[in-house]
Amino acid sequence: ICAIPITLLPEIYLILHNIRSLYNVGAIFRTADAAGVSKIFLTGYTPLPAAKTALGAEKYVAYEKKRDLGSVVKLLRGNKVRVIALEQARGAIDYQKFKPKFPLALILGNEVRGLSKAILKKCDKIIYIPMRGKKESLNVSVAAGIALFSLIRN
Repeated sequence: ICAIPITLLPEIYLILHNIRSLYNVGAIFRTADAAGVSKIFLTGYTPLPAAKTALGAEKYVAYEKKRDLGSVVKLLRGNKVRVIALEQARGAIDYQKFKPKFPLALILGNEVRGLSKAILKKCDKIIYIPMRGKKESLNVSVAAGIALFSLIRN
């Protein structure tokens, strides 16, 4: 009998803060399922996932709706979870050079405004995805996929 080793997945949480599009939330849920995310926290006015947009992933990925981002960060930090923001900001580290230490939570912000400076101050690290083209940013669900799969690869 040949035993196949089970690879332990790194413990990763997502915090979706003030994401306005139900389609982005659904796409992030599908990506989170594929990447083995432990739980998603929906904060601010981020909507609950809909079966139409998450295509069933909402049944497989644990999630919780919490209005206050600060209480989620405090809860995670109390459980020794590092809090990482994905944002283009001063002092941010290229996501490809970031060496993750688990468990960690990745915060994704609003599609237009991103994450505020006050939120970024609550984070242990800030990572960004370099842009080569004329646009300054990616769609939040696309950025989530790039960052998540980079984190689990490392």
